[in-house]
This record gives sequence, structure tokens and C-alpha cells, in this order.
Amino acid sequence: MKRLYRHAQIASEDSPKLQTADVLVEGDRIIGVASTIEKADGAEVIDCSGRVLMPAMFDIHVHAREPGQEEKENIATCAEAAINGGVTGFIMMPNTVPAIDNAGVVRGVLESAGRTRIGAGIYTTGAITKGRKGEELAGIAGMKAAGAVMLTDDGFPVDNPQVLRRAMEYARDYDLPLASHCEVKELSGKGAMHEGSVSYALGLHGIPSISEEICIARDIRLAEFTGVHLNIQHVTTARGMETIKRAKDRGIRVTCEVAPHHLIFSHEDIGNYDTHYKMNPPLRTKEDNAALLRGLIDGWFDVIATDHAPHTEFEKNQDFASAPFGITGLETALPSLHDRFISKGIFGWDLVVKRYSAEPRRMFKLPPVPIVEGGVAEFIVFNPERTTKFTRDFMKSKSVNTPFLDQELKGMVERVVYRGEELLAR
Repeated sequence: MKRLYRHAQIASEDSPKLQTADVLVEGDRIIGVASTIEKADGAEVIDCSGRVLMPAMFDIHVHAREPGQEEKENIATCAEAAINGGVTGFIMMPNTVPAIDNAGVVRGVLESAGRTRIGAGIYTTGAITKGRKGEELAGIAGMKAAGAVMLTDDGFPVDNPQVLRRAMEYARDYDLPLASHCEVKELSGKGAMHEGSVSYALGLHGIPSISEEICIARDIRLAEFTGVHLNIQHVTTARGMETIKRAKDRGIRVTCEVAPHHLIFSHEDIGNYDTHYKMNPPLRTKEDNAALLRGLIDGWFDVIATDHAPHTEFEKNQDFASAPFGITGLETALPSLHDRFISKGIFGWDLVVKRYSAEPRRMFKLPPVPIVEGGVAEFIVFNPERTTKFTRDFMKSKSVNTPFLDQELKGMVERVVYRGEELLAR
């Protein structure tokens, strides 16, 4: 079947300017990109006037909760949430029950992923240690052979530096990136939010910035010693980001990710004990927000990643100190980035394409999906003039633990094309 997407504004990582063009798709390929395509016999014509056509997103930090926590999410609902947000590929984290810490579980989750509508686009990490307990290394060779693409104990740091060193050496030898959730647990203690003026005012235990920053510095030093590719997850502080930049300048193999919520929200948003703003690492200060945003624009961050972390309403309706950390993000990321930044001219579509589509794929040696003649047809149609209201009925995730619940954002993902097939059309 042929489809002709007429009068689209095409976004590319290579230029801040949008290119006006027609795009012709047949099968799973883009067979034409031109200012005007006249001959498209038998093609379904889709008017994309005023819409942005952009490569589909790829998220390297997603909690699909399967196996063991399917009341929060499963791989199938996670895939539908991803499609709803313009994401056609993602990497699952291993903090499931049981943990993804051996080849059998890796094969099981990938088989489940293969039954979704974007099955070939879903990948998984493997845990660094058995049960993510930080004590004994998991079966790294077996997990790599079964299809794991990265190692991480995400949610927990590996406290023992000797264990982490050995894991890094295995990861290096098996050509696997190793991702670190950076936190010194003794410093975080029972903290529920950023330690600062707001935590004091609310009477909540705080998590100081140094908890994250000290661990970032330690893990980078170990990465330098071992030569592993280290990915620092969900960076939240200006000083942590600066530490990473200095390491990059010295040639250390370190990459890093920033989450949309750490760009948009601060600890001041928790004024009414709203658990939708509770996450780990926590929301920091407005000064950190501004520094992270500048770091993203200046290229210090390699990727945008959501840390999509669904929880049930029952869990999130507990008091702030008891409620679990985490918010969902797959469905809200692109509209929120457009609403808060692109629509205001703070950065352009090229940054989003580069950091939330192309570079995440390159990090895992996957080809980007630019909108070019001969390329794979894997793109989204985004309408910057419509609005999206994130109601329970609109969202496809099983969980709705997001600060954007019942909020309206400017911009809407109208269509999602995955390898030539339209998965979503509004």
C-alpha cells in the first residue's frame, strides 16, 4: 500500500529549519521525498499541512514492570503507551520480580515484547548483580547471548566498588554499555525528595545533591580505569553534569541522559505533598533545571530518556514519605517538550530528533531513521497547533502517575508510522 504525506514540515537532526516536502511511502520504505510529488498512483493522500513529520522516538530508559508487577504495567501496555507518545522503540530496565538477571528471563521478556506491535523495536537490559543486590555478579555472558543490550542495576547503585569494577570489566569485554543509577544510599537515607528549603518546610527527609554527585565521580573514575562505556542515568544536578563534561573532555567513555521532568519541574512543585512529583533521583532546584537545560542545548547530554516508571493509584495515594518513587513519561515526553520549550523558541525540533531519536539508537549501534528517500518509514506526524489532554481515557499505560494528569499541553502526536504501518491515526 502507498501513502502520500503531503505538505509536511520535515524535522531533521542536521538543521533547525523544517523542510517543506511531500513524503511517499510504499511498504516499509520511503520511496520519495520532494517538494512536490505528482505521480503517486493509487496512494492514500494524507494532508500534513501545518504538521511536523519527524523520525520516531527511541527511549533508552523504560520500566515495563514485566515480569512480576503487571498490575502497574506490562510489556504490551508499555508498547501501547510508547506508540501513543510517538516512541517506536525502547529499552527495558531489569528491576522486575524476578529481576532480569539471567538468560532465561532475558529470553522471556523479549518473547513477550515480540508479540507487541513494535516488537522488533523493544530491547532489554540485564542486571549487573544477582537480584540487583549488589553482591554477586549476574550471568553477564548468558544475558548478552540471549539479547541483553546493556547492564544496569537501575534503581539501586552498586555500593561495592570492587563488584562494580569487575562488572565493568565484563561489560567492556562483552561490548556492553553499563548504566549507573548514581546514589550514595547512606547519604540518601530515608529521603523522599531533594534536601533543601522545601523539604525543611514540609517536614520531609531530604536527599542531598551530593548523594548523586559523589557516586557520579566514583563511577566515572572506575570507568576510566576499566575502559568500559559508562552511561550515567537521569542526571539532576548542575555539578553532576559538570563532572561528566570534564570526564568527556578527558576522553573517558561516558555518556549521560536527562529526563524531561528534571528539565520542567523543581522541588518547589511538591508544595502540597503531591506524590506525582516524587521520583528518584528527586526534583532539584530551579537553578538545576536551568543548568540542565543549558547542558542539553549545548550538547553535554547525549540523550533524552523518560525513566518511565508506572505505579498503581493505590501506591501513589499513600503519604508522600511512603509512596514509591517514579512517574510515567512515554506518553507525555514529546508534548511536554514541545509545550515548554519548542513552542517558546527555547530549542528546536532538531535537538529533539538528535537527542530523543537518533543518538539513543546510535548508542546501541542501531541505525537512526531519518526521513530520506530509501530510508525505513518510521516516523510520526505531530500537530503543534492541537492540544493534548492527558486523561485516564487518553492514556494507554496501565498507570497514570504523572504530574500532567488531566493537564492540557500544546501539541499532539497525530500519527505514528512503524516500518510502513500506521499504528496510530487521530
